[in-house]
Amino acid sequence: MGVSLKDVAGLAGVSIKTVSNVVNNYQHVTPAMRARVQAAIDELGYVPNLTARHLRKGRTGILALAVPELGNPYFAELAGAVIDVAAEHDYTVLLDHTRGEREQEILVSQGFRGRVIDGLILSPIELEADDLRSRIHDAPLVLLGEREYDLPYDHIAIDNVAAARRAVRHLIGLGRTRIAYLGARTDRINRPAQLRLRGWREELTAAGLQAPDALVAPTSGWDRGDGAQAMAWLLDSGRRPDAVFAYNDLVAVGAMRVLSERGLRVPWDVAVVGFDDIAEARFGAVTLTTIAPDKQSIARLAVESVIGGLRAPEKNPGPVPGTPPGRELIAEFRLVERESTRGRR
Repeated sequence: MGVSLKDVAGLAGVSIKTVSNVVNNYQHVTPAMRARVQAAIDELGYVPNLTARHLRKGRTGILALAVPELGNPYFAELAGAVIDVAAEHDYTVLLDHTRGEREQEILVSQGFRGRVIDGLILSPIELEADDLRSRIHDAPLVLLGEREYDLPYDHIAIDNVAAARRAVRHLIGLGRTRIAYLGARTDRINRPAQLRLRGWREELTAAGLQAPDALVAPTSGWDRGDGAQAMAWLLDSGRRPDAVFAYNDLVAVGAMRVLSERGLRVPWDVAVVGFDDIAEARFGAVTLTTIAPDKQSIARLAVESVIGGLRAPEKNPGPVPGTPPGRELIAEFRLVERESTRGRR
């Protein structure tokens, strides 16, 4: 077996991404780091010839990752994890931004980059099962997120209902009884939002607490501004909660800003839990308790599933009658407790 990027990274004591940057002669590498990696390359005799390696197999050596929001830190962090895992397998990742629009998702899934990529990892929002049934592109496809298609494509997700219940259970355990949900999408049906709302209702009901619609604050999006607007609407309505479970961390950050402006202390007056565990959750004035999906696991499952499809005797030919559905791969999550529910210790 030849020397890999992983072998070089191990000897140099750096990340695989750093080795890849040196091998590809990226400019943003310090001279000292470049010399360190080059020394490991020379010692191991590593010879990067990825193009020839992939061409011998009839491949390009490129995978595509298509996400709805590149500006969302969750997807940016997930993309970084996918790139790192792909590099372990000597693959480069091409990023596509669909904006969560069905037309763009169809375009990507139908293989408009068919001659460029070997496989596709897609996180769809609006794509329908019928859109995929007509797929003729033979590159392996892996789906991320909560949309279920019952088609022969591997699907990777977390259990959103269980994750939401875990968040609400934490708040109930702190003695909170008026727990609001921020992030019920108003302009489109969104599977994750529905599942998280369902988990919120189920956990409150199981604890013998009310889950009134009056404590569900709708949003038109899931950014900081949406969270701020939803929190202000809830407070202006006179239905002040003693805790908030937000659809994601960005919504939670926006909500905490409004709570501060209104003179309400987090967590003493209102405790807040987010979802995604983005970097911003760890560095705010009040650090954010959040549900942390295992992004590294999601990335590894996705990349290895796509590469597994390439190694199969036949490429993924698309749905045909009688074809069994793909695998449902569930990644783990955990609750990370921080100041927004526990206060400073």
